[in-house]
Amino acid sequence: MPFFTKLCCVLAMNTRHASHASFAETHWSMVLSARDWRSPKAQDALARLCQSYWYPLYAFIRRRGHSPHDAQDLTQGFFTHLFEHDTLHRVEQEKGRFRTFLLAALTRFLNNERDKRHTRKRGGAHKFISWDALEAEERYRSEPGTSASPDGIFDQQWAASIVEQAQVRLRAEYVASGKGAVFAALQELLAGQTMAGAYAELSTRLQMSEPAVKVALHRLRRRFGEMLRSEIAHTVADPAEVEDELRYLFAALGE
Repeated sequence: MPFFTKLCCVLAMNTRHASHASFAETHWSMVLSARDWRSPKAQDALARLCQSYWYPLYAFIRRRGHSPHDAQDLTQGFFTHLFEHDTLHRVEQEKGRFRTFLLAALTRFLNNERDKRHTRKRGGAHKFISWDALEAEERYRSEPGTSASPDGIFDQQWAASIVEQAQVRLRAEYVASGKGAVFAALQELLAGQTMAGAYAELSTRLQMSEPAVKVALHRLRRRFGEMLRSEIAHTVADPAEVEDELRYLFAALGE
């Protein structure tokens, strides 16, 4: 089982009964419910969602056969299209998962662009995502060899992005509470792989008893599960969809 899949399975199990109340207003539901999605509030919510998705989209476009330069141009162009056109008006709120909406919108955008003879500079004065073009291509080339379809690549990178965002938030929370050293020491055990003597070594490093180390690891895993669900909740319109998306994430990471 791949590392990310183990990680998510171990950490999410402890928060399976999380309350929906904490997901009352999410980024995506905020966008969908806004009377004018171009309002600053809705625009900010959409921008936050999109910032995490540039690489899954870039990888999808590259797998469709576009060159690195064209993929960079098309990714930026798609975000411009998303913000400047009535794309969101096509979304049915009751079926509004951001993942499925975004991939469908990108596919339509690429199909429309395919027949254009000349590539224009997309985005103009607007820049909706901040990225390093060289980093994007190096990251794409470093991906393990796979025969996955463009849709499969997108799903894998979407899932990895969700996990990464949850880890970033968790690290920041521990650092802010003065427990950065605890996070740094225990994060390697998040997937449940504990080597013989690991607790004793960590006990010495952290100057904690072995039982205290085990409790700290349990709390870290539980909090990560909460963070993971929170990240997923931001991408669905209905909190009741979180469990389905979590299962989809497991499947994508296991491919």
